[in-house]
Amino acid sequence: MPRMLDVSDEVRAEIGDEEADRLLAGETAPGSYDCTSCRTPGDSAQERTSTVLFIGDETAVLAFAHAGCLPSQVVQVTEEQLRGAVKSITGDTVDLEPDKVVPQQAVLGVTSGLVLIGGGLHPALVVEPTGPIARPGATGGGDDFLPLLIEQGFMPLTELSAVPPVLHGWSVLLAMGQLHAVLQPGAGGGQPVAWWQAHQPLQVTDGWRAAANKLQQVLMFAAPAGSIGRQPREDLLRDALDKAAANGKLVASALPLAGT
Repeated sequence: MPRMLDVSDEVRAEIGDEEADRLLAGETAPGSYDCTSCRTPGDSAQERTSTVLFIGDETAVLAFAHAGCLPSQVVQVTEEQLRGAVKSITGDTVDLEPDKVVPQQAVLGVTSGLVLIGGGLHPALVVEPTGPIARPGATGGGDDFLPLLIEQGFMPLTELSAVPPVLHGWSVLLAMGQLHAVLQPGAGGGQPVAWWQAHQPLQVTDGWRAAANKLQQVLMFAAPAGSIGRQPREDLLRDALDKAAANGKLVASALPLAGT
Protein backbone atom coordinates (compact mmCIF):
# COMPACT_ATOMS: atom_id res chain seq x y z
CA MET A 1 0.00 0.00 0.00
CA PRO A 2 1.50 3.38 -0.97
CA ARG A 3 2.61 5.58 1.91
CA MET A 4 2.23 9.33 2.41
CA LEU A 5 5.98 9.72 2.62
CA ASP A 6 8.15 12.73 1.87
CA VAL A 7 11.60 11.66 0.63
CA SER A 8 13.78 14.72 0.01
CA ASP A 9 16.31 14.82 -2.80
CA GLU A 10 19.20 14.66 -0.34
CA VAL A 11 17.73 11.57 1.38
CA ARG A 12 17.11 9.94 -2.02
CA ALA A 13 20.71 10.68 -3.03
CA GLU A 14 21.97 8.84 0.06
CA ILE A 15 19.69 5.79 0.01
CA GLY A 16 19.38 5.44 -3.79
CA ASP A 17 16.40 5.60 -6.14
CA GLU A 18 15.54 1.92 -5.72
CA GLU A 19 15.21 2.07 -1.94
CA ALA A 20 13.38 5.41 -2.12
CA ASP A 21 10.84 3.94 -4.57
CA ARG A 22 10.36 0.89 -2.32
CA LEU A 23 9.65 3.19 0.61
CA LEU A 24 7.12 5.22 -1.35
CA ALA A 25 5.40 2.04 -2.54
CA GLY A 26 5.06 0.90 1.06
CA GLU A 27 7.30 -2.16 0.65
CA THR A 28 9.82 -1.16 3.31
CA ALA A 29 8.14 1.75 5.14
CA PRO A 30 6.43 1.00 8.44
CA GLY A 31 2.72 1.70 8.69
CA SER A 32 2.92 2.97 12.26
CA TYR A 33 5.99 4.56 13.84
CA ASP A 34 7.08 6.74 16.74
CA CYS A 35 7.95 10.21 15.44
CA THR A 36 11.69 10.80 15.84
CA SER A 37 10.90 14.42 16.74
CA CYS A 38 7.95 14.47 19.15
CA ARG A 39 8.05 10.74 20.06
CA THR A 40 4.27 10.32 19.59
CA PRO A 41 2.75 7.68 17.26
CA GLY A 42 2.34 8.32 13.56
CA ASP A 43 0.90 6.41 10.62
CA SER A 44 2.48 6.80 7.19
CA ALA A 45 -0.65 5.37 5.56
CA GLN A 46 -2.86 8.09 7.04
CA GLU A 47 -0.72 11.24 7.41
CA ARG A 48 2.21 12.93 5.71
CA THR A 49 5.44 11.52 7.05
CA SER A 50 9.03 12.68 6.60
CA THR A 51 11.97 10.35 6.13
CA VAL A 52 14.92 11.52 8.25
CA LEU A 53 18.29 9.90 7.60
CA PHE A 54 20.82 10.07 10.44
CA ILE A 55 24.37 9.51 9.18
CA GLY A 56 27.30 8.76 11.49
CA ASP A 57 30.91 7.90 10.76
CA GLU A 58 30.21 4.19 10.23
CA THR A 59 26.45 3.81 10.30
CA ALA A 60 23.27 5.32 8.85
CA VAL A 61 19.77 5.01 10.31
CA LEU A 62 16.51 5.90 8.56
CA ALA A 63 13.86 7.27 10.91
CA PHE A 64 10.40 8.74 10.42
CA ALA A 65 8.74 11.90 11.65
CA HIS A 66 5.43 13.70 11.27
CA ALA A 67 5.83 16.09 8.34
CA GLY A 68 4.57 18.86 10.63
CA CYS A 69 7.41 18.18 13.07
CA LEU A 70 10.41 17.89 10.75
CA PRO A 71 11.02 18.05 7.00
CA SER A 72 12.65 15.12 5.21
CA GLN A 73 16.39 15.68 5.59
CA VAL A 74 19.82 14.19 6.17
CA VAL A 75 21.29 14.85 9.61
CA GLN A 76 25.03 14.36 10.16
CA VAL A 77 25.79 13.13 13.68
CA THR A 78 28.67 11.52 15.50
CA GLU A 79 28.71 7.75 15.82
CA GLU A 80 28.07 8.05 19.54
CA GLN A 81 25.05 10.29 18.99
CA LEU A 82 23.78 7.87 16.37
CA ARG A 83 23.98 4.94 18.81
CA GLY A 84 21.84 6.96 21.21
CA ALA A 85 19.40 7.85 18.46
CA VAL A 86 19.10 4.21 17.40
CA LYS A 87 18.45 3.18 20.98
CA SER A 88 15.70 5.77 21.32
CA ILE A 89 14.12 4.71 18.01
CA THR A 90 14.42 0.92 18.20
CA GLY A 91 15.45 0.13 21.77
CA ASP A 92 18.69 -1.37 20.47
CA THR A 93 22.14 -0.13 19.60
CA VAL A 94 24.36 -0.52 16.57
CA ASP A 95 27.29 -2.93 16.88
CA LEU A 96 30.54 -1.23 16.03
CA GLU A 97 33.99 -2.64 15.46
CA PRO A 98 35.87 -2.54 18.79
CA ASP A 99 38.65 -0.40 17.37
CA LYS A 100 36.07 2.20 16.30
CA VAL A 101 34.79 2.77 19.85
CA VAL A 102 36.67 5.40 21.83
CA PRO A 103 36.63 4.55 25.55
CA GLN A 104 35.29 7.23 27.89
CA GLN A 105 34.63 9.62 25.03
CA ALA A 106 33.52 13.01 26.28
CA VAL A 107 29.94 13.99 25.50
CA LEU A 108 28.32 17.41 25.52
CA GLY A 109 25.99 18.26 28.41
CA VAL A 110 23.38 20.90 27.54
CA THR A 111 21.35 22.88 30.07
CA SER A 112 18.62 25.39 29.23
CA GLY A 113 17.74 28.42 31.33
CA LEU A 114 16.79 32.08 31.27
CA VAL A 115 19.72 34.46 31.81
CA LEU A 116 19.32 38.11 32.85
CA ILE A 117 21.46 40.43 30.70
CA GLY A 118 21.00 44.19 30.41
CA GLY A 119 17.69 44.14 32.26
CA GLY A 120 16.11 41.50 29.99
CA LEU A 121 15.66 37.74 30.26
CA HIS A 122 17.24 35.79 27.43
CA PRO A 123 16.77 32.09 26.61
CA ALA A 124 20.13 30.39 26.89
CA LEU A 125 21.79 27.03 26.38
CA VAL A 126 24.87 26.20 28.42
CA VAL A 127 27.13 23.57 26.86
CA GLU A 128 29.75 21.81 28.97
CA PRO A 129 31.54 18.57 28.00
CA THR A 130 31.91 15.71 30.46
CA GLY A 131 35.67 15.69 29.79
CA PRO A 132 38.41 17.37 27.76
CA ILE A 133 37.75 17.82 24.03
CA ALA A 134 40.82 17.20 21.87
CA ARG A 135 41.40 18.70 18.46
CA PRO A 136 40.85 16.07 15.72
CA GLY A 137 44.10 14.20 15.20
CA ALA A 138 45.70 15.55 18.37
CA THR A 139 47.60 13.07 20.52
CA GLY A 140 48.24 15.24 23.58
CA GLY A 141 46.07 15.45 26.67
CA GLY A 142 45.00 19.10 26.31
CA ASP A 143 41.51 20.57 26.12
CA ASP A 144 40.78 22.41 22.84
CA PHE A 145 37.03 22.87 23.35
CA LEU A 146 37.06 26.68 23.62
CA PRO A 147 39.75 27.29 20.96
CA LEU A 148 37.75 25.16 18.50
CA LEU A 149 34.59 27.19 19.17
CA ILE A 150 36.46 30.50 18.93
CA GLU A 151 37.72 29.41 15.51
CA GLN A 152 34.05 28.90 14.54
CA GLY A 153 33.19 32.47 15.55
CA PHE A 154 32.17 32.22 19.21
CA MET A 155 33.30 35.17 21.32
CA PRO A 156 35.30 34.88 24.56
CA LEU A 157 33.54 36.63 27.46
CA THR A 158 35.04 38.13 30.59
CA GLU A 159 31.66 39.27 31.93
CA LEU A 160 27.97 38.94 31.08
CA SER A 161 27.26 42.63 30.60
CA ALA A 162 25.85 42.58 27.05
CA VAL A 163 24.20 40.16 24.65
CA PRO A 164 26.89 38.48 22.49
CA PRO A 165 26.76 39.04 18.71
CA VAL A 166 24.79 36.79 16.36
CA LEU A 167 26.74 33.92 14.80
CA HIS A 168 25.21 33.55 11.35
CA GLY A 169 25.05 30.07 9.85
CA TRP A 170 24.49 28.46 13.24
CA SER A 171 21.02 27.94 14.69
CA VAL A 172 19.05 26.23 17.45
CA LEU A 173 16.42 23.74 16.25
CA LEU A 174 13.22 23.81 18.29
CA ALA A 175 10.36 21.60 17.07
CA MET A 176 7.00 21.02 18.73
CA GLY A 177 8.24 23.07 21.65
CA GLN A 178 11.18 20.75 22.33
CA LEU A 179 14.90 21.22 21.83
CA HIS A 180 16.34 18.98 19.12
CA ALA A 181 19.73 20.24 18.01
CA VAL A 182 22.30 22.96 17.60
CA LEU A 183 23.09 23.25 13.89
CA GLN A 184 26.28 24.50 12.26
CA PRO A 185 27.02 25.37 8.62
CA GLY A 186 27.61 22.42 6.31
CA ALA A 187 30.88 21.94 4.45
CA GLY A 188 31.27 24.30 1.51
CA GLY A 189 28.12 26.22 2.40
CA GLY A 190 25.87 23.15 2.12
CA GLN A 191 22.91 22.13 4.26
CA PRO A 192 23.36 22.77 8.01
CA VAL A 193 24.52 19.76 10.02
CA ALA A 194 24.05 18.91 13.68
CA TRP A 195 26.87 20.13 15.91
CA TRP A 196 24.92 18.73 18.86
CA GLN A 197 21.89 16.44 18.53
CA ALA A 198 19.64 15.46 21.43
CA HIS A 199 19.31 11.69 21.85
CA GLN A 200 15.71 12.44 22.72
CA PRO A 201 14.09 15.89 22.37
CA LEU A 202 14.68 17.97 25.50
CA GLN A 203 11.83 19.66 27.31
CA VAL A 204 12.14 23.40 27.91
CA THR A 205 10.00 25.58 30.18
CA ASP A 206 7.09 27.59 28.83
CA GLY A 207 8.95 30.78 29.78
CA TRP A 208 12.08 29.72 27.92
CA ARG A 209 10.11 28.78 24.79
CA ALA A 210 8.09 32.03 24.90
CA ALA A 211 11.27 34.10 25.20
CA ALA A 212 12.92 32.19 22.33
CA ASN A 213 9.90 32.71 20.08
CA LYS A 214 9.73 36.41 20.98
CA LEU A 215 13.41 37.14 20.41
CA GLN A 216 13.89 34.57 17.61
CA GLN A 217 17.31 33.74 18.98
CA VAL A 218 18.96 31.74 21.74
CA LEU A 219 22.19 32.56 23.53
CA MET A 220 24.67 29.70 23.62
CA PHE A 221 27.34 29.68 26.30
CA ALA A 222 30.12 27.09 26.32
CA ALA A 223 32.70 26.29 28.98
CA PRO A 224 35.31 23.55 29.51
CA ALA A 225 34.54 20.44 31.56
CA GLY A 226 34.15 21.17 35.26
CA SER A 227 33.53 24.92 34.85
CA ILE A 228 29.74 25.14 35.27
CA GLY A 229 28.26 21.89 36.58
CA ARG A 230 24.59 20.98 36.79
CA GLN A 231 22.95 23.88 38.63
CA PRO A 232 19.45 23.28 40.06
CA ARG A 233 18.35 26.94 39.82
CA GLU A 234 18.78 29.68 37.23
CA ASP A 235 20.33 32.10 39.75
CA LEU A 236 22.99 29.50 40.56
CA LEU A 237 23.53 28.91 36.83
CA ARG A 238 24.09 32.64 36.35
CA ASP A 239 26.59 32.69 39.24
CA ALA A 240 28.49 29.80 37.64
CA LEU A 241 28.52 31.59 34.27
CA ASP A 242 29.85 34.78 35.89
CA LYS A 243 32.62 32.82 37.60
CA ALA A 244 33.58 30.99 34.38
CA ALA A 245 33.68 34.31 32.48
CA ALA A 246 35.85 35.95 35.14
CA ASN A 247 38.25 33.01 34.91
CA GLY A 248 38.48 33.29 31.11
CA LYS A 249 36.64 30.01 30.57
CA LEU A 250 33.50 31.09 28.73
CA VAL A 251 32.59 31.75 25.09
CA ALA A 252 29.18 32.70 23.70
CA SER A 253 27.17 33.72 20.66
CA ALA A 254 23.54 34.46 19.87
CA LEU A 255 22.15 31.78 17.55
CA PRO A 256 19.03 32.31 15.39
CA LEU A 257 16.04 30.16 16.26
CA ALA A 258 14.91 27.50 13.80
CA GLY A 259 11.42 26.11 14.40
CA THR A 260 8.95 27.04 17.11
